[in-house]
Amino acid sequence: MTKRTHRRGEANELPIIPEKRYFTISEVGYLCNVKTYVLRYWEQEFPSLKPSKRRGNRRYYLKNDVLLVRQIRKLLYEDGFTIEGARSQLMSTNETISQPIKFDDMVKKVIAELEMVLQNLQSEVVLNH
Repeated sequence: MTKRTHRRGEANELPIIPEKRYFTISEVGYLCNVKTYVLRYWEQEFPSLKPSKRRGNRRYYLKNDVLLVRQIRKLLYEDGFTIEGARSQLMSTNETISQPIKFDDMVKKVIAELEMVLQNLQSEVVLNH
């Protein structure tokens, strides 16, 4: 079995993305099963992949960036697109990808707020009895 065939078979076995704000390039490489030098190359080829850079030019990716890397990986390694084809595919589906992510974030914020309200109500019930 070659490396390329082995990689393609692992697409459904990617790790779960943890709930945190920033990811390092090595974390993104692990989460997406892609080498770090490949991620740096993809940053040059895909304009929408722009991690923020801080101290010493260190890259920090957001969760949306990790999801985008997974989408790029799928287009290239599983669907067989070329870099140019994957870039075109991402441009045509950019809105449909970003909308669910924005909605998901909004739902998580509402759930967090409701949990706080529930905790406040429970503490008031305990105080009143």
